[in-house]
Amino acid sequence: MNTESTSVLLIDDDVALLEMIKLMSERSREMTIHTAQSAKEALTTLAQKSFDVIIVDYDMPEITGIEFLKILRKHGDTTPIIVFTGRGGEYTAIEALNNGANFLLKKGEDPRHQFRELVTMVKKAMERNSLGRALGTTQRIIADMINFSSDPSFAVDRDGKVVAWNDSMEQMTDIPATAIMGKGDNIYSEPFFGARKKMLVNLIFESDEEIKRQKYMLVSRVPKGPVIAVIRGQKNDGGEWTLWMKAMPVYDSQGQFIASVGTIRDVTTTFSDVVIRDSRLDEAAQLAETASPETKKPKAGLFTKILGKSSTHYKEGVILYVKEKKYAEAIAAFDKALEGDNKLAHAWNDRGTCFREMGDHTNALKSLLRAVELSPDNPEYLFNLGETLEMIGVMYMSNKYLDSAIQTFKMVVNQMPNNASAWNHLGICFKEMGKADESKFYFDRARDITLWKKDTPIKHKRDEYA
Repeated sequence: MNTESTSVLLIDDDVALLEMIKLMSERSREMTIHTAQSAKEALTTLAQKSFDVIIVDYDMPEITGIEFLKILRKHGDTTPIIVFTGRGGEYTAIEALNNGANFLLKKGEDPRHQFRELVTMVKKAMERNSLGRALGTTQRIIADMINFSSDPSFAVDRDGKVVAWNDSMEQMTDIPATAIMGKGDNIYSEPFFGARKKMLVNLIFESDEEIKRQKYMLVSRVPKGPVIAVIRGQKNDGGEWTLWMKAMPVYDSQGQFIASVGTIRDVTTTFSDVVIRDSRLDEAAQLAETASPETKKPKAGLFTKILGKSSTHYKEGVILYVKEKKYAEAIAAFDKALEGDNKLAHAWNDRGTCFREMGDHTNALKSLLRAVELSPDNPEYLFNLGETLEMIGVMYMSNKYLDSAIQTFKMVVNQMPNNASAWNHLGICFKEMGKADESKFYFDRARDITLWKKDTPIKHKRDEYA
């Protein structure tokens, strides 16, 4: 391929990087670089001129690289696109791929090496485009994406057969990619459970309840995004370990599901001696045991007269949320309670947790922040806010959200120094941020509290209505 005629639009808010790459391209004469410092500027340029390849930075103000991708693909633009990012991880790669990116390129420190990589990737993008392959649908692209992640990762296609198995997965399982590629029937679960069983990649479209029935705990998800859970496993040597898993669907350019990518981390030391349980299940079970037919529906009469309609609607919401798991109906009941009294912090809190269960983290945050605003010293509200911030931080690999979660959990332990769960969550947040020393301190604290049975659980307002 003659790259001299290849025109490239490079979009990045780093002016120094733009100038450096443009200078190198002028010297090499391998391609012609046009630059833009924002997605808005790029869209204006694209309205007047077309390019052979587009390179866009993942992190940009106003319109991000992913939002830029969505805009172009929505309008039918099929130009090969390379996402340029300083971030690593399979979520970044899958997010870019699912929104129409052809390749992902890590920002490096050596400018000359970086430029050579860029040239090579531009060539690949042009070659794949000339072959007329659908965006993001080839096995090779999925493999490239998996190898982009430093975490142990693999991918299975719609038939449950392994189509990618990265180096970190080889090291974790002692199974080379050549020995497992193309195999199915859940054979890839054996290194983690000592037997064949469904893994999170096989349950990605199942309900949270079904995933929990498969012995997964702490299940959370983003709509059309990753599912995250924790599970106990059986090592080949007979020992046990605790595994953190994330499964993410991959779609082609037509929106059709083509593969599921799984990421696994050994978090045995993270959760060592700390009881892993899903508190929501515990609450539901407790309420199911205590609820009588008379309590399934809110009582009128004296209850209403004494506590008011807001409390009646709140009780209704609690039953719908905890026992029946009808989160949308519960939110509607909490809304009715708030119509009567918009300063019911416990209603805002439970409304937020319902939104979180539904995967709507934006509205979850709004409601939980309102609860904390109304009652800033309430450890229950702070804890739920911290959990939500942590969940978002883990899913999107955002240190900003993780740092906010850390500050929130610190407020909890300041009030409740013997709350093991809050200390444990602090450890998780620091570990996700790559701060091993800090995480060990908090995990050790959680372990000590649990071992000495000093744990002080957080009381839930909803328990009064159960």
